[in-house]
Amino acid sequence: MTMLERMQCAEAYCSDHRDMPAHLQDKAKTLCWQYNQTAPFETEKRGKILKQLFGTCHPLTFVEPSFHCDYGFNIHTHGLAVINYNCVILDTSPVHIGANAFLAPGVIIACSGHSLDAAQRAAGIGTSAPVTLEDDVWIGAGAVLCGGVTIGAGSVIGAGSVVTRSIPAGMVAVGTPCRPLRPVTEADRLSPLTITAEEE
Repeated sequence: MTMLERMQCAEAYCSDHRDMPAHLQDKAKTLCWQYNQTAPFETEKRGKILKQLFGTCHPLTFVEPSFHCDYGFNIHTHGLAVINYNCVILDTSPVHIGANAFLAPGVIIACSGHSLDAAQRAAGIGTSAPVTLEDDVWIGAGAVLCGGVTIGAGSVIGAGSVVTRSIPAGMVAVGTPCRPLRPVTEADRLSPLTITAEEE
């Protein structure tokens, strides 16, 4: 199995930094730089860049600059995806973002990690594991998702949380480390204001 094939597998792995495909990271950095220079009205240009950058890019993928990722080809959006300002995805393993996913500003998805052993860490020995966001997930501002976690469908991750373990579906989860707090219920439904023509 080549390193590229290993990176695209749904299994965790350990690697030496010298084996990683640096030329593909250079491509991603260039595309991210190009994307981050676009004007807000250049939606067609943004869409073309995202299709070159992401492995799977649903037409309803919206990314606000500034955005950064390691490789891009390991990022897959599967429906409406809103990725807000200053998000970072370290996609040394596959990152699957389900339909109707919302990532608030400053979210970090980090598939990659380093050895806990100092000598190995200095030598560039690291780890990686996939991250999956199922459908209808909302990740709050400044949250960090570590490698190997899955966020279950319909769950909400509180702002500033650090997710080190998978979260079941339909939960509000918060904290460091992030833990399920309670289920999302009918009581959480909002009642938007109704604006009449006279008020407009």
